[in-house]
Amino acid sequence: MINLPPAVIVHSLADAKAALAPGRALTLLSAPGAGQFAGCLWWRELLVAAGFAGPALLDCGSAPGRALEALHLGLGGVVLHAPAPAFSLVAQLAAAQGALALPLAPPALDLRLNGAIRRLDSWLDG
Repeated sequence: MINLPPAVIVHSLADAKAALAPGRALTLLSAPGAGQFAGCLWWRELLVAAGFAGPALLDCGSAPGRALEALHLGLGGVVLHAPAPAFSLVAQLAAAQGALALPLAPPALDLRLNGAIRRLDSWLDG
């Protein structure tokens, strides 16, 4: 099992900045399927604008092409809800370049939920 810091789902640059404000270790996670509707470049640019170089996962839903695009762009992690052989191929390519491919998103605090910002510190404490 891969050991990642607590995950926080972000939907925007403002969300990413709010998640990073406590200055604690975390994993940034896109909304479910964001790779399909917002795109890989959006996620890459959000991470750059936030100045985040830690673990980050773009959820590509069931679209292996989007996951491959994300890896081609140098993103460090994808979530892909696809059966083998698609997931297996993406996972192999991710591993070959030192990236991460997960079949399911890790448990995460979604910053769009009411009161999520208030719960952020306790969520990051584990």
